[in-house]
Amino acid sequence: MSLTVLTDRSHAVLRRIITPYCPHLVTEKGVISYGQSSVGYDIRLGSEFRIFTNFHAGTIDPKRVRPSLLTRHVGTSCLIPPNAFVLGSSLETFHMPKDVFGLCLGKSTYARCGIVVNLTPLEPGWVGQLTIEISNTTPLPARVYSGEGISQIVFFKVSPAPKQTYASRHGKYQGQRGVTLAR
Repeated sequence: MSLTVLTDRSHAVLRRIITPYCPHLVTEKGVISYGQSSVGYDIRLGSEFRIFTNFHAGTIDPKRVRPSLLTRHVGTSCLIPPNAFVLGSSLETFHMPKDVFGLCLGKSTYARCGIVVNLTPLEPGWVGQLTIEISNTTPLPARVYSGEGISQIVFFKVSPAPKQTYASRHGKYQGQRGVTLAR
């Protein structure tokens, strides 16, 4: 198998994968950058969040996530309590071709503030908005911003394409929109 990183010269391919697609890196003063970078694409955070809270006290069980353990928040930013965890979603929607794979990495601006972003890989054939896992590892409240950069995705062209894609396996997160809890 061979992997080729899709770079900023891969506009035609990336434009078909990402909606809305920003062909250049937006670096305006006061904005956490987003859009096409040299060897990746910086995605934006949507405006809907689910904040894990102990208000209703319970156990997090990935096989049976109780929505009552999360507080819904919609806004231009989200304040994450100290040592807490929040779910968000990407502003962008992805349509992964059968021969492209994406790996997500946190942005240094947030990482340097103790905010860790985790996303699972974008598998060939997957379609939807990303659910973004955000952890505040600090003893202080931390803020994340809707409509601004939250994570970078590096896209790889895979050759040969896999025999089975996320779509052909009927993956349980296929077509997800907004914040999607564990299924």
